[in-house]
Amino acid sequence: MAAPTVYVAGVGMIPFVKPGESDPYPVMGARAVRAALADAGLDYTAIQQAYAGYVYADSTAGQAVLYGVGMTGIPVINVNNNCASGSTALFLARQAVASGAVDCALAVGFEQMNPGALKGGAYSDRPSPLDSFIQVLQDHNQFDEAAPRTPQFFAAAGRAYIDEFGISPETFGRISVKARQHAAHNPYAVFRKPATLEEVMASPRMTDPLTRLQCCPPTCGAAAAILCSPAFAKKHGLDMRVSIAGQVMTTDRGDAFSDDMRNLIGSDMAQRAAMAAYDEAGIGPEDVDVVELHDCFTVNELLSYEALGLTPHGTAEKFILDGDNTYGGKVVTNPSGGLLSKGHPLGATGLAQCAELTWQLRGQAEKRQVADATIALQHNLGLGGACVVTVYQKH
Repeated sequence: MAAPTVYVAGVGMIPFVKPGESDPYPVMGARAVRAALADAGLDYTAIQQAYAGYVYADSTAGQAVLYGVGMTGIPVINVNNNCASGSTALFLARQAVASGAVDCALAVGFEQMNPGALKGGAYSDRPSPLDSFIQVLQDHNQFDEAAPRTPQFFAAAGRAYIDEFGISPETFGRISVKARQHAAHNPYAVFRKPATLEEVMASPRMTDPLTRLQCCPPTCGAAAAILCSPAFAKKHGLDMRVSIAGQVMTTDRGDAFSDDMRNLIGSDMAQRAAMAAYDEAGIGPEDVDVVELHDCFTVNELLSYEALGLTPHGTAEKFILDGDNTYGGKVVTNPSGGLLSKGHPLGATGLAQCAELTWQLRGQAEKRQVADATIALQHNLGLGGACVVTVYQKH
């Protein structure tokens, strides 16, 4: 049985910037919400529930953002799900509308980050939620206590893929080149200057096979989306061109802690979410025109091609070399420039992906527009773990 229709009535985001160059997070978040309200043509008083996604802020940061837009007394639910926080907020907002609990809900994501690679959690006096994940790396002699933590997970997965299929490390680097090419046309992106494969591979090595230009930068930013029911959309004369046709959230299963480092960083989790989302939407991966996927590192983009069913297992290198991941190929991946070039303000990422895909399906993406796009796919992943895959449909 198909889920009730939920429309994306309005989206908004602000340009992403490097740490130290942003407004405080309450200002950024409020700007994104106002942009989404303006896009929808609604006043904040029409919003019945709000979900706020973020990682690096204290409890009730969502209220701090939304009180700057209006103080209407509605429920504000704060969501912290690592890098999937924004899409988790979107998932909850969609559930609220689809269930009939409300007719109009808001999801907002924001992040005010510090410079430099992520080194660990916020607390040193208690267990980390990632302790069991780190233990797997340690058990396989693949963890360096002195090095930034997050790249090590994805580098280990990349080495596992190389070991199985014998691909060139430069294949990962080509993803960064493509990301910069796409971001050149995105006014919201941090890194818009093209980079050659030689520059990508010659940038400082983080952990084999990843170089610095194959890792997403710490970023500040915010994005928001307004979801509503068909009856609400008709009553208020809202945009009904884009709906969520399928959406699934998954978490890890026991095989995440197996010997396969690819499952440790969520490949299996993403595959399960994607197949279920396709099923709910009544489509297959071959029907997808444009994708915004979680390219926190080039390794994850390559693995996600296969996890999302965009290319068969073991064929990602050919998919890249044939140009099937960009304009003129089979499916345009990350036309925004993705996390690698647009930036990755953790809580904002899932909603920035939503905004980009909504613009693509409306035909509002300007120079990065994917021709005749009718089906869009969003993939947002958080270690620890959570994965949200969303299918959008043009009407």
